[in-house]
Amino acid sequence: MRLQDYWGIGPKTATQLTDQIGVERAVRAIESVDIATLTDAGLPRGRATRILRHAHGEQGMAILATSDTRTVYKDLLERAEAYAVTAAASDRIRVLTPLTSREAMTERLDDVTLAAETWREHDEPTREAILDIFERFDGMGGGDRAAVETVLDLQELGVDGGTFASVGSIDAETLDDAREALGALDTTGGDPTVREGVDDDLDRSRRYLEAAEELESRGIDVVEAIQSEGVRSSEAFREAFVSYVADETPIPATRVREATPTEAADATDFITQGLRELLASFRTAVETREREVRGELEGRLERSRSAIEAAATAVNETAFQVSLARFVHAYDLTRPTFVESGCVAVEDARNLSLVASMGDAVQPVTYAVGDHGCAPAVPDEDVAVLTGANSGGKTTLLETLCQVVVLAHMGLPVPAAAAEVSRVDAVVFHRRHASFNAGVLESTLKTVVPPLTERTRTLMLVDEFEAITEPGSAADLLYGLVRLAVDAGAVGVYVTHLADDLEPLPDRARIDGISARGLREDLTLDVDYQPQFGTVGRSTPEFIVSRLVANATDRSERAGFEALAAAVGEEAVQRTLLDADWSS
Repeated sequence: MRLQDYWGIGPKTATQLTDQIGVERAVRAIESVDIATLTDAGLPRGRATRILRHAHGEQGMAILATSDTRTVYKDLLERAEAYAVTAAASDRIRVLTPLTSREAMTERLDDVTLAAETWREHDEPTREAILDIFERFDGMGGGDRAAVETVLDLQELGVDGGTFASVGSIDAETLDDAREALGALDTTGGDPTVREGVDDDLDRSRRYLEAAEELESRGIDVVEAIQSEGVRSSEAFREAFVSYVADETPIPATRVREATPTEAADATDFITQGLRELLASFRTAVETREREVRGELEGRLERSRSAIEAAATAVNETAFQVSLARFVHAYDLTRPTFVESGCVAVEDARNLSLVASMGDAVQPVTYAVGDHGCAPAVPDEDVAVLTGANSGGKTTLLETLCQVVVLAHMGLPVPAAAAEVSRVDAVVFHRRHASFNAGVLESTLKTVVPPLTERTRTLMLVDEFEAITEPGSAADLLYGLVRLAVDAGAVGVYVTHLADDLEPLPDRARIDGISARGLREDLTLDVDYQPQFGTVGRSTPEFIVSRLVANATDRSERAGFEALAAAVGEEAVQRTLLDADWSS
């Protein structure tokens, strides 16, 4: 396959990859989701990530129909990636994409559910030990040796069931032999070399070679040292040379004598030839013995090859699944149920952003649109118009539903006690934007309308559409969107303050409301974030006016707010003030 056949790789990038790592290795990196190789070749990590996402899930990425949906998707990946136990697992999470078939979603959910159950079964000390083992794997730089060491460490820890089954299935004796052989070979410099301490004969020859090289580097000093002893005959000079080398180095006299020439033109020539012969002899000895030892080690590795490859696969897959299990465990995620009828339904759903910042203080919400069975208290209309108090959680609810659907389509558990999700072709999440001009309106309509006309399975999550157009036409346009969604067979939620202007709604549509219950002692609105079905949510004006009256410090300012209190109902305002009990 040509590099330019992949999304995001043009002529310049293809040339860069070819020059740095070659076409074959680049293709292998893309097909195996190897971000590290691509970034080592000079690609920015973000670009490498996008290339791999499209290479492995281009159709699934089409589900993310708006920039706001894609923002939710990226946030989910970042949250999951925070729990990665290895760099390779982090890369794999980074390139996860929504899946397009229910079978693929179910298959991934099966794997992640097993991983989560396995992680849950282990106590905290065991989990910490597992994390330490994976940290050592990264510390070794990955690779075959690190994988073999990791599998043996996990086996010794006794974690060999559930999601660790592939770890436990590899023969420990074969791996132990492979570990010894891998540890004996140094592959960092290209051709593998035998490490020091592996073979006594090789280590000895290397010491002799190093000593001979050092002597040769100071050949003149050697000549002068021997001549200073006053020797004259060639035989005496020969013996003096042998004694000097044997005294100054670990090389035995017999080895020196074997390499010493019998004839030479002069003393310098004699020593030069002798040192040259020593070097040649020891180089040959080192090369011969290293070749023999390396051949033996590579033979052992070849016999262990299947076990080594199994270890590498097991470590990478197990690290990936453990990472996702930790994410599931941290947010207490639940496996969703996939249904054929168009719907998204959740019981006790929690927004992940709020959970991260507030923990257990988050109020869970039950909500649904479409035909469902997991939230029986919620009507089954396909489209809901959600109304209610500002800061009442309407946008957060839309984002939560988006999180649930995107996670489910990625084959991952969701933040709810129970959930039913149908497969969709597009998730149209559109947040409220502060801009108000014709260009924003046009671009918004071009974003939210085509999915309703081009696809049969669409989830619409639109927040305060009226904020981007004139009040007079906002209700008409919003009603048109609701009608279009119903006619297209889509499911969705539209947040608005114009509910009264949308009556009567089409069949299969309803109005829900989030209402303020009053004011807290700190003068903040007390909101019930659980929507009430079939009713308009109110941010009752007397709550707001009561807060303004209570907070006013200037006499004239207070008089102005008291005038407003009379307009909205002074009795109601006074009752609200009394209920808040601010006498202290």
